[in-house]
Amino acid sequence: MRGPALRRPLLHELPLSSRHSIAAPCFRFLVPFRRTFAPGRTLQSSDQPSSTARDDLLADFAQFTPTRIRNFSIIAHIDHGKSTLADRLLESTNTIAKVAKDAKRVLDKLKVEKERGITVKAQTASMFYTHPETRETYLLNLIDTPGHVDFSYEVSRSLGACQGCILLVDASQGVQAQTVANFFLAFSENLEVIPVLNKVDLPGSDPSRVLQQLESAFDMDVSDPAKPILHVSAKTGLGVDKVLRRIVDDIPPPSNLGNAGEDFKALLFDSWYDSYVGVVCLVAVHSGTLKKGMRITSHHTRISYEVTSLGIMHPEQTPTSVLTAGQVGFIHLGMKTTRDAHIGDTLYASNKPAPAPFPGFKPAKSMVFAGTYPLDASELPKLQDAIDRLTLNDASVSVARETSATLGQGFRLGFLGTLHMDVFRQRLEEEHGAAVINTAPSASYHIQYKDEKKATAAGYRLDKIGVGDDARNVRVIRSPVDFPDVDEMHNVEAFYEPVVVGTLITPIEYVGPLMELCGNHRGEQLDYTNIDESRVMLKYKLPMSEILTDFYDSLKSRSQGFATFDYEERGVARADLVKITILLNNKNVDALTAVAPRATSQRIAALWCRRLKAVLPRQLVDIAIQACVNGRVVARESVQALRKDVTAKLYGGDITRKMKLLEKQKEGKKRMKAVAGGIQLTQEAFLSLIHMSDEDPVKPGKK
Repeated sequence: MRGPALRRPLLHELPLSSRHSIAAPCFRFLVPFRRTFAPGRTLQSSDQPSSTARDDLLADFAQFTPTRIRNFSIIAHIDHGKSTLADRLLESTNTIAKVAKDAKRVLDKLKVEKERGITVKAQTASMFYTHPETRETYLLNLIDTPGHVDFSYEVSRSLGACQGCILLVDASQGVQAQTVANFFLAFSENLEVIPVLNKVDLPGSDPSRVLQQLESAFDMDVSDPAKPILHVSAKTGLGVDKVLRRIVDDIPPPSNLGNAGEDFKALLFDSWYDSYVGVVCLVAVHSGTLKKGMRITSHHTRISYEVTSLGIMHPEQTPTSVLTAGQVGFIHLGMKTTRDAHIGDTLYASNKPAPAPFPGFKPAKSMVFAGTYPLDASELPKLQDAIDRLTLNDASVSVARETSATLGQGFRLGFLGTLHMDVFRQRLEEEHGAAVINTAPSASYHIQYKDEKKATAAGYRLDKIGVGDDARNVRVIRSPVDFPDVDEMHNVEAFYEPVVVGTLITPIEYVGPLMELCGNHRGEQLDYTNIDESRVMLKYKLPMSEILTDFYDSLKSRSQGFATFDYEERGVARADLVKITILLNNKNVDALTAVAPRATSQRIAALWCRRLKAVLPRQLVDIAIQACVNGRVVARESVQALRKDVTAKLYGGDITRKMKLLEKQKEGKKRMKAVAGGIQLTQEAFLSLIHMSDEDPVKPGKK
């Protein structure tokens, strides 16, 4: 018999002196901690503060002044090794124990991040680093950012809380589209950029070629001996110690701050929901000192809260005694929903006058909208609860109730992009067990009316868009179902659709096919730049609706996977648009309604009919699939009915017995057509409209 199992004490049950330190997400701190180093010796992880030394640093955490704080972020194109480098930095500073090479990334905490191998939400961690020459210990606050364009909002918000960043570039793939976008995002924030070449140990790496690309694309001086471009391997740890040293030497400390003796003031730059403590807020302290038990007030909501816990991320939540000017950490305020934690809000001491608020961050703007409905109408409350829980940790998703005549009650959700939409759907299914149907994604559209009073009388809300001569009152629609019908067209002055500027980086041999692809999607070329002798950067102005369906798949297909794409919003442009509706057995399926340009509407309508015929299962009645453009049928396909052999049980006798059974079957099929058409829609029916490339058409009748 084994003895009773000993329970491991929880973190909050341990005395402060025996806890492991945990660091915060956005600013950098330092405390005097001296070590002796042999001259010229390379810094090793054993030279960094041990767990006992870090406990001493946490016990006297107020000594971390802004001069010894470094706030930095890692930015790169997707799959260039950001999270892997973050792991090596944490290991080199003894923040975490060494992990196996094939282990999942420490800062990728969501299940969907681990399964897909991508970063969805920016994560933060703080490290104590001892400089090999000054022999002083600094607090480094790291933010690991997403690399996909759909999550650029996370990147911009993270850079707003930093003074510098590491621009990570794959030495084998070179400069990619998101590398360019992130660099200019950091450049616009006036951050110190440290370029680093990763994966230099791979056989296919070509650092000299990538250096040439950096010089051509960003006008960098890659031959400066004072600040050489670092060559690292995040997988093996090669060169990671040089990265840490450059962070301390090159990135400036936080500036324009108050001091610990002034009134408390802090910026709230991130939050998430914890089922045990409620909302966890990440704050950057601008001035004053924050202690447990203090009452602070939100400038946005004017609600006061008591600080029940505070500390830093190291990389998990680690309590500290105080947070002072220049420091970054987490606080627990007892908030019940992240809607109370307004990103960019100013927090101040409740017993002091309200200070001038921080400028805050630009709110996330939804670019893609899709309907989400439960497979079973009785599970609507469960779906609503799942969406509410997910939006607690993802405030960039907009939610509105919606009712469909075909699918019943559901929600119209707004996302930052199609990957964001797909990740959200996967989290609904995996984390909350919600079985849902997603409609095809669409953009938002602006409708300008000739007679605004008549439109207002019809119950439409008109919003003023633009300034000066470009100002106009428009109706904003986010669902194709709300697009005007034929009888309303006489009062429509113009339609406007959102446009983006896309950046494509591709090997020069694929330029022709990609220019043809952009032209087929109503693209307008803006720029053509040779990055080096083998790679080209193209800039195109494209309608947002054109990149929601098959554009990215066609891009990878035409370039054999070598081209990359990134885009940014550029307002709206006038367009000639029509409404496409799908009829199944003469009944309008509103969930399949879409908006398309007039010039290609008939081709798209015919393609959709073929796609639906390929995915709709044969049923006991004929299915007539019709596509209408502005109320006029322009395409049709038919799915033949399955016929049950009702005469199989007959073994002979009068022919009237056989005819009686066949007539009974015929009457039953008529009733099935009259009641709901007898048609069942599946998720594949909606996915067929998302992936509708002409380059790989589905043959009619293919299962």
